[in-house]
Amino acid sequence: MEIISVKNLSFRYNKASEKTLDNISFRVNSGDFLLVIGESGSGKTTLLRTLKKELTPYGELKGEIFFKGNKIEELSQRDSASKIGFIFQDPDSQIVTDKVYSELAFGLENLGEKREVIRAKVAEFASYFGLKDKFNQNTNTLSGGEKQLLNLASVMAMNPEVLILDEPTSMLDPISALDFVNCVKRLNEDLGVTVIIAEHHLNEIFPLADKVLYLENGEVVALDEPRAICKLLKDKRIEYTLPAPARVFNRMNGEGDVPLTVKEGREFINRNNTIEVNNSNKEIKSDRVLYIKDLWFRYERGGEDIIKSLNLSVNKGEVYSLVGANGCGKSTLVNLITNNLKPYRGKVKCDLKLAAMPQNPRDLFVKDKLEDDFKTINNSYIELCDKFHITHLLKNHPYDLSGGEIQRAALVKILLTAPELILLDEPTKGLDSFAKKELGEFLRSIEDVTILLVTHDLEFAAEYSDRCGLLFDGQIMSENLTKPFFLNNSFYTTSVVKMTKGIADGAVTVEDIKKVES
Repeated sequence: MEIISVKNLSFRYNKASEKTLDNISFRVNSGDFLLVIGESGSGKTTLLRTLKKELTPYGELKGEIFFKGNKIEELSQRDSASKIGFIFQDPDSQIVTDKVYSELAFGLENLGEKREVIRAKVAEFASYFGLKDKFNQNTNTLSGGEKQLLNLASVMAMNPEVLILDEPTSMLDPISALDFVNCVKRLNEDLGVTVIIAEHHLNEIFPLADKVLYLENGEVVALDEPRAICKLLKDKRIEYTLPAPARVFNRMNGEGDVPLTVKEGREFINRNNTIEVNNSNKEIKSDRVLYIKDLWFRYERGGEDIIKSLNLSVNKGEVYSLVGANGCGKSTLVNLITNNLKPYRGKVKCDLKLAAMPQNPRDLFVKDKLEDDFKTINNSYIELCDKFHITHLLKNHPYDLSGGEIQRAALVKILLTAPELILLDEPTKGLDSFAKKELGEFLRSIEDVTILLVTHDLEFAAEYSDRCGLLFDGQIMSENLTKPFFLNNSFYTTSVVKMTKGIADGAVTVEDIKKVES
């Protein structure tokens, strides 16, 4: 049965010259798991927000959207709030109370449910989502993954029939992201909830989808099953965003069904005996420019240490990626390096001109137009804007940009200061894989600039880093050149390592694999 119907939908932001969505039509059946993909700025977030009337952006909207045969703008406030759930990209942006139990009850209280109903639902969903042990905790003590699960539980407690998620794993570490995605799929299967989700990290979620909707420049290019979409996108620019098994299959000119999972990818590689692996390694650079010795930090006197006897050195001109779970102290370390926080023991030594991009890049912007922000630093911004494909956005308000667009704009603003050391906190958040590729290649092309990036994006770190380190329990627990670092890990590694281990050892990225010509 049809539950969502979109007919001839177009949308233009206020004062924008071009449409963000252009004559879109599609249908979603009850119980479907629909994945929405597309490059940054293709209209994914705008489309999802129009499906919930309270979140529809300000601008010119044409066309019709129906929920179970009724126009969504005619739904009562109660039905709209309870029947269509929405999960945002940033876990912190959706939490409104200070305790886990009160957050679970918040939506139900606003719906006017009876106290005994609220108590029963809160207990049930806390147990279902594994939040029982966190029930009495302050919400600000939760990790990013736990916060996102809390958001999901709070929305699901209102029994929505449709669950809309806008890049919900973009700020989660790989293990938390996998747990979250599996939880969403379980809701789809156990409760029959219709799921509409936009994501850039497709390795885990692509195999779970029933259908994939591909947006390009605000238009629906394709709506089909995942394997068919993989074949359709072969040799197209956005192919780079596909799961690693599908990209390897396309790279090898495979025949038959496209593999979507690591297991299917291993089976494909096992059947193919003409694979050659690139085993080259990057060299360690010398000339240390950032030196951290025996660093200790806690947020409160008598509280738990977040950073514990941490030692780290970064060399001139290298790209160093720091990975680790949510809450392990990565962003805290960045703030210690930038002197926004003070350690109580140890030292940070850096004599280079430093610039940092925060986890929320919108914090860098204070003007009503993007170009006005750039002009406050340097009038020679056009070349960089062209390089990062944001020239057409210069007249826009920074808050009207998509997640990927604001990331690129923030990087431009940082580069305009001509830094020698750049600290990037989750720089690929909100970027599609092609935009990540452009970013990575650009970072590697900058001469005489050292880059330390904190990231959950293991595929990006594997492709563009010289060295990587794993932060755990406040310390750098392992550190190595990029290739051996990922080859030695089981979970903090790439899909290609998982696919090839024991079959074609030495491959870390899709580009490490090629077909041997006979």
